[in-house]
Amino acid sequence: MRHAAFLAALLALSVTAVAQGVRGPEGYRMDNYRAPVPDTLPGARVLSVEEAHALWGAGAAFVDVLPRPPRPANLPAGTIWREQPRASIPGARWLPNVGYGAIAEVTEAYFKAGLEQATGGNMAKPLVIFCLAECWMSWNAAKRALEYGYTAVHWLPEGTDGWARAGYPLGMVAAEPGY
Repeated sequence: MRHAAFLAALLALSVTAVAQGVRGPEGYRMDNYRAPVPDTLPGARVLSVEEAHALWGAGAAFVDVLPRPPRPANLPAGTIWREQPRASIPGARWLPNVGYGAIAEVTEAYFKAGLEQATGGNMAKPLVIFCLAECWMSWNAAKRALEYGYTAVHWLPEGTDGWARAGYPLGMVAAEPGY
């Protein structure tokens, strides 16, 4: 029954996005990153949570692109800021900040290096990119991976929100170093 309720909620989200006329931009989404997302990404395979889980079991590369939380502006001088780990899909690499519409060269180099590590340099290895539900960061990052030449890009629009709702495990991950 829980599975049926989840599928009904997922269908309702998809119907809402289509009803609202959500379409991907020709380029990248540049703002308002937490909003309904389209149900397609040309060149990528859009996954349900169940399909993502099957790929996870088969050893696909999973890349989480949730941005880092910013350091609070009101911290007193000298306060040590410790970044919190993220609850993500076990085995995923967390490559934060790579899903913005425009990224700096250093961020692009970090993303390319992270994708290469995640796939072992195999541009045809199944690659699942995700964030949270209704998060354009994952759409942008998956589009970018396609432009880099990855040929088996999969996008999980429901991200860790949908993964957790389906009862699949989450584990703590730290951001990949180098950026």
